[in-house]
Parts: sequence; structure tokens; C-alpha cells
Amino acid sequence: MAATEEFRDPFERITAKTAKKLIEEGGLIVVDVRESAEWNQGHISESIHIPLGTLMSRPREVLQQDGIIFVCAEGIRSAVACEVAAAIGKTRLYNLEGGTREWVKQGFPVTR
Repeated sequence: MAATEEFRDPFERITAKTAKKLIEEGGLIVVDVRESAEWNQGHISESIHIPLGTLMSRPREVLQQDGIIFVCAEGIRSAVACEVAAAIGKTRLYNLEGGTREWVKQGFPVTR
């Protein structure tokens, strides 16, 4: 790799506001990779729950489509999930930076 080349993540980092807009536009799935106790405390209503450990052990089984917004508490585990999805050939991957904490901070609703 040339010194001037920049490493690019295989996913796009998005804000809570951008995530909300993309969710409202449709065509993407939202995958929450947090543990069950975290999920039960509140999650984006459109999201499906696939804990990161499950996703990492069976990615081809649990990720059937392209166009995924990954969510966790802060955006770290969801970035790992984006990498796993990219490794199995998925595209149109988004990481919600700041995770559910940022989502709630913006005043967006969660389901319990």
C-alpha cells in the first residue's frame, strides 16, 4: 500500500440522525448486537436482536441480506459486526456511532 493511500473501513460510520433518516426511508435492516440484558433495557423499535457472539459464530446463517445498520451501546461492538459482515461479502453496511446512548441522547424513541 502506498504511503498516500488511506485505509478505508468496509462500512460507513453514521450519526444517530442519519440512522433515523435511513430507517425511515426503509430498505435497510437494523441489527442490535448487544447482550439480552442491554436489549431489554431499550432498543430501536425497528431493530432485530442478534448478540455479537451469535453473529460472529454463525454470520452467514444470521445475516441474510445486504443493507444493514449495526447498533450497540457505543459503536464499538457494532463496528466489529460491520467487519464480520464485510468479511462474508455483505455490502451497504453502517455503524451507528455512539450507539443507543447517542440515539437516546438525540431524543429518539426506544422500545422496551
